[in-house]
Amino acid sequence: MKYVNAAEILPERLLRELQTYIDGELLYIPKSSTKKEWGAVSGSRAFYQERNREIQRLYREGVSIDTLMKQYSLAHSTIKKIVYGSIE
Repeated sequence: MKYVNAAEILPERLLRELQTYIDGELLYIPKSSTKKEWGAVSGSRAFYQERNREIQRLYREGVSIDTLMKQYSLAHSTIKKIVYGSIE
């Protein structure tokens, strides 16, 4: 992270206003760009959403939770969360 002197880049009015809140201390200003959601870049989010839709469909068609556990190598509680809608 690069240090920048606020007096060199901010208008004097804004600098004075900031000084009323944090005079002489360091202030971190985060980037304004929006952060992407988990798995959006790698495709993991889409993969798990599709997998969960498939599990829900199979359950509606009568496949048991025990069978889904074995097929997808997931815990009983995880399958229940998926089929009862707690996980997308």
